[in-house]
Amino acid sequence: MSPALLRALGPGLLFAGAAVGVSHIVQSTRAGAAFGLSLVGLVVLANVFKYAAFSFGPRYAAATGTSLLEGYRRQGRIALSAYGLLTLSTMFTVQAAVTLVTAGLAKAVFGLELSVFWISVLLLVLCASILTLGKYAWLDRIVRVVVVVLTLSTFAATILVLPRVDWSTLGWLPPGELDKKTIFFMAALVGWMPSAIDISVWHSLWTLARREQTGHAPSMEESKLDFDIGYIGTALLALCFIVLGAGVMHGTGTTFANTAGGFAGQVVQLYSSVLGTWSTPIIGSAALLVMFSTTLTVTDGFPRAVSTLVARFRSEERPGSVQGADRAYWVVLAVLMFGAAAVIGWLLTSLKLLVDVATTLSFLTAPILSFLNHRAVLGEEVTTDKRPGAWLLALSVLSIIVQAVFAVYWIWLKFFSA
Repeated sequence: MSPALLRALGPGLLFAGAAVGVSHIVQSTRAGAAFGLSLVGLVVLANVFKYAAFSFGPRYAAATGTSLLEGYRRQGRIALSAYGLLTLSTMFTVQAAVTLVTAGLAKAVFGLELSVFWISVLLLVLCASILTLGKYAWLDRIVRVVVVVLTLSTFAATILVLPRVDWSTLGWLPPGELDKKTIFFMAALVGWMPSAIDISVWHSLWTLARREQTGHAPSMEESKLDFDIGYIGTALLALCFIVLGAGVMHGTGTTFANTAGGFAGQVVQLYSSVLGTWSTPIIGSAALLVMFSTTLTVTDGFPRAVSTLVARFRSEERPGSVQGADRAYWVVLAVLMFGAAAVIGWLLTSLKLLVDVATTLSFLTAPILSFLNHRAVLGEEVTTDKRPGAWLLALSVLSIIVQAVFAVYWIWLKFFSA
C-alpha cells in the first residue's frame, strides 16, 4: 500500500464508526430476532440503493476541495435551508439514541450503579472533552482501533452461529401479509441502513479534515477506495448482526428489553451464548467501544456540519476543517449536548421508540438529501473527468425515486390509511 494511499485512508473508517452503531447493534439484531433472515434482501437493497448518495460526499470533496455543503450553496439558499431544517429535525434524537445505547452498554459491562441518564450525560461530556483536546486527530485514531476490534469479533461470532441459523427464513420480505407494525419497523431499519444520508456531508468534511491533517490531497481513486472499504465493511457487518439475531434469538420467544440497560445486557449475552462466557468481558468491551465511537463521531459530525452550514450561508470559503477555528462549532456542540440530554431524560424508558423515531426521520428525509447530493456532483465546479459514471448516476436517480415513493407510502399509511 503506497504512502499516499495510507495518508488518504481514514474518513471511510470514520463513516464505518458512525454507521456501525444503532443501525447494526440495535436494528439489525432486532430484525434477525423477529424475522429470522427474512429481511436480508431488504438490507442488501438498502445498501445498494444508498451507495451512490453516500459516495458523492467524498467524491465531491476530492474533486473540488470543498464539502458537499458548498455544492448545496451553489444550488441556492433553498438547498442550504432544506439541509439545515432536516438536520435540526434529526440531530437531537440521533444524538440521544446513540448515546443512550452506549450508556446502556457501559452500565451492563461495568456494572455501574449510576442511572443510565447520568451515564449518558457523562458520555456526552467525555466526547466533548475528547473533541476539545484532540480534535480530528484523536477522533481518527480512536475510531480506527475500535472498528477493527468489533469487526473481527463480530465476524468470529457470526461464523460460530451459522449452524444454528434457520436458513429457510432467508428472503426479501417477511412471509405472509405485511401489517403496519412490520412496515413501520422496515422503514426504521432502512432509515439507518447503513446510516442516515446526512453522513455523506460529514464524510466530505472528514475528507477535508484528513487532508488538512496530513497535507495530502487525495486523488479520486484514493478517496473512492477509502469510501468503499468503509461502506462495504458496514454492509457486511449489518448482515452479520442479522445472522446473530436470527441464530440466537429467532423463534425463542425472547423479545428485546425496552430500556437501554436491559437491551445492552441482551446484546452482550447474544455474543457470549455463541462464543462462550469467557468472551463476555471482551465482547462487551468491544460492543461498548464501537457504540462509543458512534457517539463520538456523531458528536463531531453535527457541529462540524452545522458550523460549516452557517459559513456557507455567509458565503464564506471554508474548505478545510472548521473545528477549533470557528466559534459556531463549539456553540452547536454545547446546544447538541443539552438537547440530547433533554431527549434522553424524556424517553429514558422507551429505547425502541427513541430509536424508531430517529431512524424513521432519517428514512423520510433520505430522498431529499440524495437529490441534493446528485445535483451537487453534477455542478459546474466538478470537472467532467471527476463526475460519476453513467451507471452510478443511473443508480442515484433510481434510488431517489424509490426512496421518495416509499416515503410517500409511509406517510399515507401512517396518517391517511384506515
